[in-house]
Amino acid sequence: QVQLVESGGGLVQAGGSLRLSCAASGRTFSSYVMGWFRQAPGKERECVAAIRSSGGSTYYKDSVKGRFTISRDNAKNTAYLQMNSLKPEDTAVYFCAARASSTIFTGRDGYSYWGQGTQVTVSS
Repeated sequence: QVQLVESGGGLVQAGGSLRLSCAASGRTFSSYVMGWFRQAPGKERECVAAIRSSGGSTYYKDSVKGRFTISRDNAKNTAYLQMNSLKPEDTAVYFCAARASSTIFTGRDGYSYWGQGTQVTVSS
C-alpha cells in the first residue's frame, strides 16, 4: 500500500509558477512510476507528466512541454511538478499517482494509488 499526499497548489496569475510536491509513504517509493494528472470541471482526468522509477525517462502532455518539469527524489520519497509560465487553461485539481511498474503509462487506470488532489487556479 502506498499513501500519497500532494501539496503546493494555490492561486497564481498567468505567467507565474508553482511547484507541486507529492510525498509518499508505505512501500518502496523508488520502485513506482509516478504520474501527475489534472482534472478540470466537466473534463476527463488527464496525465500531464510521468516519470520512471529511476527518473531516467519522462513523459509530458504536449500542451505542457517546455513549461512543466517532473522530477523525483527517491531518498525523500517525493515527486515534484514544477509548473512555469502558467496559463488559465492549466486551472484544475492536480493529482499525483503511483504505478507499480517500470513502464510509463498515461491512462488513469494504470495507476493504483492516488493522492487527494490539490487545486491550482491560474487567473488571467
